Amino acid sequence: MKASLAERRQAGLTALYLGVFGMIWFSVPDSRPPLGTYLVVGSLTSILVAGIGALVVLRAHREGPVERNTTTDRRYLVIFAGELAAAGFGAVLLAVVHQSEYIPVLVGAVVGLHFVPLAPVLRDPALRVLGGAVCLAALAGLIAGLVSDVPPARVTASGIGVLLLGYAIGALIRIVVRRPGR
Repeated sequence: MKASLAERRQAGLTALYLGVFGMIWFSVPDSRPPLGTYLVVGSLTSILVAGIGALVVLRAHREGPVERNTTTDRRYLVIFAGELAAAGFGAVLLAVVHQSEYIPVLVGAVVGLHFVPLAPVLRDPALRVLGGAVCLAALAGLIAGLVSDVPPARVTASGIGVLLLGYAIGALIRIVVRRPGR
């Protein structure tokens, strides 16, 4: 069964947004070896996936209009604004107390948590799983920063980059390989 126009558009948007944000997360850690090459490859792959997502959205747009739901759009914006406010306030607070190295951990946790209320808004229950995994990447970065010399950003950001890129690729695969009856 072929994916509907709305499903293709949503998958394209998911790949576009998460590809861009994946690239941003891959650019946070220090790119010295041995991780540097992987971060560059992750960034480039994320941009490629974002570009494919943009093409899917454009193609869906050419095939016809997708009905917009203003209530859904408002809920999305409220969640996004809350995420920005929490991450921004937390980042400033950490900078004031001279713990800037933990800003990616805090932002990662906020990003992970924001996927939970977004799941019903975007009608994508798997976003809850992504949110949990992103929170675990932030927790791993926190633990690494507290018990070792590994910078928290290296663990948190590279982990979140991989998760967002993987989810973006999965969104594109789901519209190509559709299960009948879905």
